[in-house]
Amino acid sequence: MARHSGGRGWYGKVVGAALGVTVLAVGASVWTAQAGAVGGSSPHAASATPGSDVKPAAVTIVHASDKGVRGVNITIDDGPDPAWTPQVLDVLREYGVKATFCMVGTQAQAHPDLVKKVVAAGHRLCDHSVSHDTTMDAKSHAYQSQQILDAERMITEASGGVRPMYYRAPGGAFTPYSRKLAASRGMRPLGWNVDSKDFERPGTDTIVATVQRELPNGPTLLFHDAGGDRSQTVEALRRILPWLKEQGYSFGFPVH
Repeated sequence: MARHSGGRGWYGKVVGAALGVTVLAVGASVWTAQAGAVGGSSPHAASATPGSDVKPAAVTIVHASDKGVRGVNITIDDGPDPAWTPQVLDVLREYGVKATFCMVGTQAQAHPDLVKKVVAAGHRLCDHSVSHDTTMDAKSHAYQSQQILDAERMITEASGGVRPMYYRAPGGAFTPYSRKLAASRGMRPLGWNVDSKDFERPGTDTIVATVQRELPNGPTLLFHDAGGDRSQTVEALRRILPWLKEQGYSFGFPVH
């Protein structure tokens, strides 16, 4: 999977916060306040015992939709963001679409109200690491663990106890170790088939055309709700979602 490059200066603003997390031991701090896997609107009670309430997921990178061959998965990366996440949520609600939000740990920690709104609207959560380091696959196992497990904790706490069901490596920087670790925590590694390229802000028309052209590649579509001005993404979704319905597609979630 192609890595995103350019325009990532926004993430530098969260590195300082992330570095503060890195000094934490990947041990008791990681497992504090973990909650049960999403099984409906009510999370399971928190557990202090590592893995005691977690059902391991498959380690393979999922792309398929639980709606089958005419299903599509809308995935939204890098938030939550106070300016753009509410607008994305409004568009999804307007068209009756549920999505998977791949959240950066520091963003979730900074905006717990938005994480709770995402959950309350029936969307799913995905761990997108602590600080969106697209070079994670070149780093140590200890670093990968910190990025994945601390983000899991941050998102779970911000949500009020609902755990992320998936793990998406920043820029697709998966490793066998990171996939196995995420899966052991019940988070299925999540890929994508259609990169809308919305992060590059190429224009709404181009984003829409890219999705329409690339859709035969598979059902999992990648968009963003943070990292800069996402007005083009909002408008593109407003056009893409009804178009997909007109083509006979149903909206689902990645297979867990």
